[in-house]
Amino acid sequence: MPVTAYDWINIGAAIWLFAAWIGYARFARHRARTDHCLASVLHIYRKSWMIEMLGRQNRIADTALIASLERNVSFLASTAILIIAGLITIMASIDKVYLTISALPFANESMSARQLQLKVILLLLIYVYAFFTLTWAMRQYGFCAILFGAAPAHDAPIDEEDRRRYAISTAKIIDQAGHSYNYGLRAYYFSLAVLPWFFNTWLFISAVAIVVGVLYRREFRSSTLQALLREIKQRETTDA
Repeated sequence: MPVTAYDWINIGAAIWLFAAWIGYARFARHRARTDHCLASVLHIYRKSWMIEMLGRQNRIADTALIASLERNVSFLASTAILIIAGLITIMASIDKVYLTISALPFANESMSARQLQLKVILLLLIYVYAFFTLTWAMRQYGFCAILFGAAPAHDAPIDEEDRRRYAISTAKIIDQAGHSYNYGLRAYYFSLAVLPWFFNTWLFISAVAIVVGVLYRREFRSSTLQALLREIKQRETTDA
């Protein structure tokens, strides 16, 4: 089939999705080095948590917290599998789905069954990526549980510098797990931006821009971040 002008618009829209997704990820990593964000602030709290954990005799609460974090990731990973199964089912009956969507109000009359199939494949790839990223986060939280078990006792005769180094290393693993979870969560956000594409390409392009704005607002300008920062500044003032 010849490539139409509408096909080129859709190709450009798909490129816009990945450019915005990858571009924001790189921007967030670079900006986190010079400005406060949820990831950088939570790293401070994680280091504090691990230092406190090594000083406690009873660490049941700490292992329960790690298990809770792992359950959150496990829920999204399990949901991704269910969505992947649903999308594969849609692929098997794409003609019926196309007729159903075409009958909906505000349906895109220019969209062909082939274009619908490609959009479903794109959603499928996004959730496959989300599944792999989230399961990697689950494994890293499992590594953290092992590090908790191998941690020196609170009264072990070891140097304080070694104890602090162990705490920072453990906090770094939790950080990596948190980053993987964040990447998987972003995949969910951008997958939702794909949904308007079934009705209007320009609406999809706008939805991608909105998702980027929401991610930036929550990671760099949210009230939650300001509350976390206030607590850190209060601790620094108290210690001084």
